[in-house]
Amino acid sequence: MFTTEGPSLRELTVQALSSVERGYDLLAPKFDHTPFRTPDRMLDSVAEALSLLAPFDAGLDVCCGTGAGIGVLRQLCRERVTGVDLSAGMLAGARAAHAGAVTPAVDFVRADARALPFADAYDLAVSFGAFGHFLPGERPALFEGVHRALRPGGVFAFPIGAPLPLSSAGYWAVLGFDAAMRVRNAVWRPPFVMYYRTFPLGGVREDLVRAGFGVELLPLEHFGRRPDGSPHWRLLVARKAG
Repeated sequence: MFTTEGPSLRELTVQALSSVERGYDLLAPKFDHTPFRTPDRMLDSVAEALSLLAPFDAGLDVCCGTGAGIGVLRQLCRERVTGVDLSAGMLAGARAAHAGAVTPAVDFVRADARALPFADAYDLAVSFGAFGHFLPGERPALFEGVHRALRPGGVFAFPIGAPLPLSSAGYWAVLGFDAAMRVRNAVWRPPFVMYYRTFPLGGVREDLVRAGFGVELLPLEHFGRRPDGSPHWRLLVARKAG
């Protein structure tokens, strides 16, 4: 799964026994050489879908990590792009990756996504691969903060996958991972919150609506469809009224 440039098993173990913030500070220099970075195929598919809603003036990448999603926003936004993340190490990687960006201008802010320090400032917000770090009870604060950060009519978009079939190896892999993380967090401090099965579409949609969004789903056709005809991946588009 990992390239020779990626983290060693020992480094991953140290990360997993740290807090989320400290763990990503440690992982940041090698993060882009792990499977945890959002694949370019996903980024390109989301950019293509959002291009139908463009143009946008200002974009926000929530939990931007080392900046993979910043490239999507730079394609779609005309004036400025902001990446926000809790990990100083990940932000350092993002700054290095997008150094010299002029049009649109790019800046980075260190902040907790559950308390975003923005109001009526952006037309588009995106997030990739970060929602496993938020427990279900934390979603309302996360979504309310994004809603507050957007201008009237602004869009919050992110990819969301269909449930894995019970018969698939992937289902049992993520089930086992989540179980292991729950045991780890029960016996070790500080906790490292990262779960794959705590972000179901039904609950997410309800929390977005409560936060004031209207919600629609767009199929990401590049990833194909399941036997029942439903897409493997969708782009959830949540729009602020106005």
